[in-house]
Amino acid sequence: MADTSEAPQPMKDKLIIENADLQEFFKIMRDNSQTANDLIAVVREIGAMEKYLESAVNELSTIRLQLAEMQEKNDPLQNLLSNAANATQKQVLSIRDSLTELKNNFVACCKNAADAFKETGISALDNVAKFFNIKPTLEALRDNLDKGIQLNDKAITKIETASTEYHEASKHIKNIGRALIGKEPIQEAKPIGKVAKALTAPYRAENARLTAMKGCTVKAINSLSRLEERAEKPSITGTIQKYAEQIAQAKTETPAPTVALPPQSHADR
Repeated sequence: MADTSEAPQPMKDKLIIENADLQEFFKIMRDNSQTANDLIAVVREIGAMEKYLESAVNELSTIRLQLAEMQEKNDPLQNLLSNAANATQKQVLSIRDSLTELKNNFVACCKNAADAFKETGISALDNVAKFFNIKPTLEALRDNLDKGIQLNDKAITKIETASTEYHEASKHIKNIGRALIGKEPIQEAKPIGKVAKALTAPYRAENARLTAMKGCTVKAINSLSRLEERAEKPSITGTIQKYAEQIAQAKTETPAPTVALPPQSHADR
């Protein structure tokens, strides 16, 4: 289980675009197939997710710093913040694991497709979609991101609720003093203060990044769907190959035509 007592180290994973197997596969695709655009779009979205996640991991440091400051002041909100910080960090690390799994699966698909091309030639690329069965991994990542967004929303709500309750309690205490000196009571509590806004800011920032990542997963899923739809249509390569085989078979089966010689004349005899 991941240690959530302190912020995790920055991401050190190699970017997906730097992978040698991926680069080899896309070189083959550029040279031999018209279906590369959909897969390039998937790689582009995974690359964007890598950047958003790195920012999300870095944002955890801000949350941890806030918590340390609250603990030093022995602030009554420290327990609430500690629970929220641990839950958010655990979820972000789980999202990082999900993204790593997605990257590994995608690279493995690229390698399998490239190996198939080397063994059977261009016909292996007629249905590239069959090599890229990564929708379940993308959907799992999307669901994991939803959980992270919900956790941050809960943290924001709890902090704002605690702030409201604090201001309500403060209003009652002030009203007791005002009543003793004959002043009218304060009717409205103060709105959410600067401290609450500062405490919720990193959770809102986390949500912005996780929401952006979720958008990337949706785009990647859509690109794979287009690839699958393209695979259901007759392949140009397959059609050409089919007609070439039919022509070759027709030449083999049809006997060579005989040429009739003209009859000899009496002069030739």
